[in-house]
Amino acid sequence: MVELTSSLTAIVDALESKAVGATELLDAHLDRIERLDGEINAVVTLAPDRARTEAHAVDTARTTGGALGPLAGVPITVKDALATAGIRSTGGADELVDHVPVDDATVVSTVRNAGALVFGKTNVPRWSGDYQSFNNLFGTTNNPWDLERTPGGSSGGPAAAVAMGFTGFEIGTDIGGSIRVPASFCGIYGHKPSFGVIPTYGYLDSVRFHRNVSDVNVFGPMARSIDDLELLFGLLAGPNPDDAPGWKLDLPPSRAEAIGDFRVAAWLDSDFAPIDPSVATVLANATDALERAGARIDHGRRPAIDAAAAALNGSALIGLATRISDSDSPDGPEPPGAPVPHRQWDVRHRERGVVRRRWAEFFDEIDILLCPVTPIPAFRHVHTDRGSNWTHAQIEEFGDLPYGQLVLWNSLIGSAYLPVTTPPVGFTADGLPVGIQVVAPYLHDHTALTFARRITEVLGGYTPPPLAVDRP
Repeated sequence: MVELTSSLTAIVDALESKAVGATELLDAHLDRIERLDGEINAVVTLAPDRARTEAHAVDTARTTGGALGPLAGVPITVKDALATAGIRSTGGADELVDHVPVDDATVVSTVRNAGALVFGKTNVPRWSGDYQSFNNLFGTTNNPWDLERTPGGSSGGPAAAVAMGFTGFEIGTDIGGSIRVPASFCGIYGHKPSFGVIPTYGYLDSVRFHRNVSDVNVFGPMARSIDDLELLFGLLAGPNPDDAPGWKLDLPPSRAEAIGDFRVAAWLDSDFAPIDPSVATVLANATDALERAGARIDHGRRPAIDAAAAALNGSALIGLATRISDSDSPDGPEPPGAPVPHRQWDVRHRERGVVRRRWAEFFDEIDILLCPVTPIPAFRHVHTDRGSNWTHAQIEEFGDLPYGQLVLWNSLIGSAYLPVTTPPVGFTADGLPVGIQVVAPYLHDHTALTFARRITEVLGGYTPPPLAVDRP
């Protein structure tokens, strides 16, 4: 039997070599969740019947030499914000408590067609709108490194499930850091792709199941190794259903391979979102180690933008993109009958166009930007009146840090549509994992992934949290 905290690629190798069968592996995941998930609360819905049938078919095909996909027999959970045919999918919202989609999200269909066995759903905040993962339906998901702390959000349940070995991998969503933050807080890998590269059809951000592509929002893989991200990114990249007839993707290769051949800038602190010393120390130690390994890092190079203004404009664009989350009305939730004027979005979109041009100029001379994910590591649960966290909450343990400051580094990067790989790079003195944003030019996802690989070679990668140590 393969260790369930092994990488996806190791699990695939074990299946292909028949060191483990698909049915045996599915049962092992279900048993592990039953024994270890109680205090984590990452997996909120189990639906193993279809997965058992599919696992049996995989085992039969391996015995008879039948054709199999690259993920054949890998058991997985799916973020509850993604539609899964025949399995309850709620988006963390009371309104969808009994919602069972007829269709899969496009990315779910992709991994199913590659042979993955979908057997459960993982927890999210209501409409995926928080850096904590709790809701009225399923309660609170806790961080595997410290149960009093959040695993992040909105892909907090997925990140915790990956860290704990409850799933072979997950697919996160990210509009304001929802892949990057949980990956950092839980000590796993995540990749936020360039906007538009991975299809987002099937996202549950309102009671209406729609085909539209939300501004800024992307889907991307979350896993336990950089090899896993590379494999999954290659599988997931593709068109939304409406674009398929005329859509083609030809992403450029990585700009460099050897660590010393990348032109790297490090932007590890800023007045617009100051970094707590606990995180700053980890990031400084990481860049020091990279430089000793041969990386050429410019600690003073910055894009020619007003970072605070760009981050706030990005946050506003994210807010406009998520405005109707709590309403089935196209007018939005507040107030009824008062839709957001398109001109309001267009003005901010034009400002983003200027910022994106400045980013492109910056990346003419730089291949990779390293920057923080959040100013702080995983924080203790802050459950205020639902929906008010962003405007009212403060995080007392970090000097009454305003909750809204958590999004700024993520909105600065994400609203410009840039690709980001987030590998783990170390631990705070309190033993909390910290990741880093490895940012590349638009559509240069392979550059971000390759430099994240170089980081892993220097610093090491995923470490199972103590709670993931298997106990009978």
